[in-house]
Amino acid sequence: QVQLVESGGGLVQAGGSLRLSCAASGRTFSSSAMGWFRQAPGKERDFVAAISWGGGTTNYADSVKGRFTISRDNAKNTMYLQMNSLKPEDTAVYYCAAKPGYPSRRSDYDYWGQGTQVTVSS
Repeated sequence: QVQLVESGGGLVQAGGSLRLSCAASGRTFSSSAMGWFRQAPGKERDFVAAISWGGGTTNYADSVKGRFTISRDNAKNTMYLQMNSLKPEDTAVYYCAAKPGYPSRRSDYDYWGQGTQVTVSS
């Protein structure tokens, strides 16, 4: 069992940066693949980034590649999403998720956080 809590969201101007954190509890965090997803109002939840249990494998949605960086610190049971050069279209609720096995771009994660709002003003 893994419990996830996101933090770090907020209001930022276009071109600015934010760092999201996902704090996990549970013994299986260090062996879990992790991901970030986001959902804008009236839209489906979309994949943003994912990372393997050891951090050696990452992948990103094309829309954020080169601007966002996913990372994790297993000693702190925490995953991060550094978001730079933010755009208004990045506005969404951001969710972290965990699953056993390999990271995935699909929403087939077993555990989800409650989400944190990111709003980018133009």
